[in-house]
Amino acid sequence: MTPESDDRAPETPAANPYARTRTDGGFTVVEAVGEIDLATAGFLAEHLDAATATDLPDVLVDLRYVEFFDCSGLRVLCRAESRAKERGGRLRLVTDGPRLHRLLRASGLWRRFPPLAEIPEIPEIREIREIREIREIREIREIPGSPEIPEFPDFPEKE
Repeated sequence: MTPESDDRAPETPAANPYARTRTDGGFTVVEAVGEIDLATAGFLAEHLDAATATDLPDVLVDLRYVEFFDCSGLRVLCRAESRAKERGGRLRLVTDGPRLHRLLRASGLWRRFPPLAEIPEIPEIREIREIREIREIREIREIPGSPEIPEFPDFPEKE
């Protein structure tokens, strides 16, 4: 994705053999399939780039159908998660696989990506309120002469 493309509305990329994007209960779900490695991580990155291109992205990366995942995939996840946070949103992982859990722990990314076992049915009411408050604050910031408003901390993680 080029810097110029950030000015346009993101289009959902076509499904490919390794990733597809869908909407589920208010979330953008990027579902990865098969082996995610150096040769295939770009296919996943294409979908994550589009999913994190909006304001306040709430992205779930569903890794339950992944058979192999290496550091190339971790790099793509870290970049997408940083991009989501820059835009006031978040990116979370959905995986119940012990291999991916071990990889997240061994790489030191468990705290950054505490995995969900399944896709939540709907966003919690508290999260919806937080998103609305952030939107209101962003609108205030755009008013000329409005006072500087401090940044909010990251979304609270579910426990």
